[in-house]
Amino acid sequence: MPRIISANLNGIRSAARKGFFVWMEKQSADFVCVQELKAQAADMTPELLAPAGYVGHFHYAEKKGYSGVGLYSKHKPNAVRIGFGNAEFDIEGRYIECDFGYLTVVSLYCPSGSSSEERQLAKFRVMEAFLPHFLELKASGREVVICGDWNIAHQEIDLKNWKGNKKNSGFLPEERAWLTQLFDEVGLVDAFRKVDKRDEQYTWWSNRGQAWAKNVGWRIDYQITTPGIAAQAHTVNIYKDERFSDHAPLTIDYA
Repeated sequence: MPRIISANLNGIRSAARKGFFVWMEKQSADFVCVQELKAQAADMTPELLAPAGYVGHFHYAEKKGYSGVGLYSKHKPNAVRIGFGNAEFDIEGRYIECDFGYLTVVSLYCPSGSSSEERQLAKFRVMEAFLPHFLELKASGREVVICGDWNIAHQEIDLKNWKGNKKNSGFLPEERAWLTQLFDEVGLVDAFRKVDKRDEQYTWWSNRGQAWAKNVGWRIDYQITTPGIAAQAHTVNIYKDERFSDHAPLTIDYA
């Protein structure tokens, strides 16, 4: 019964100081996908590289203190793919893919477009580049779980103030339509929503105002999967008892 966790750490060293790895050790997860490392290889201590009981693989950004993803597993993967073959975005450390028997697990960090129009255009380019790769994964015949911070809220139910965010990055019609395309045309599944259809289930809160206290959040962290393993998802949890970053870890148990 695999347990998979996805967590944007907003700095792996900061999250470690706040107790993320103490919490992670107690979860007995088979796979832990982390995003926004904000660290390079030289910054990684043995504890960050291989927490108790895990082996880790990482894709670091070339720019210091920026982006980066990792994937921890209880067992050594059969194969590891760092990056997805796109020169523009692979230098930003946004993708790592590991094979474990019949299962492929991915840790992904989609860009945010909120800082400028230039970054929004970059986000559209990475979405366009990801699509054929996701089609490849779906066609591989393997079960696939793509974990990560997608920086997109799919439906109105997935963010508190949807009316005020229709023209903002993360809830633009083009971004939402792209996720719909992944689900309806590519045939991937939002595993969380397969189990939990309630509103006000968020994974990220702005540091402005009292967003966390008032639960004015966005659900932008997902586990998007092939249909076979999605059908086995039976328990989901967004962990909010402690704060390791501005995101909350998302845990899904699969039969």
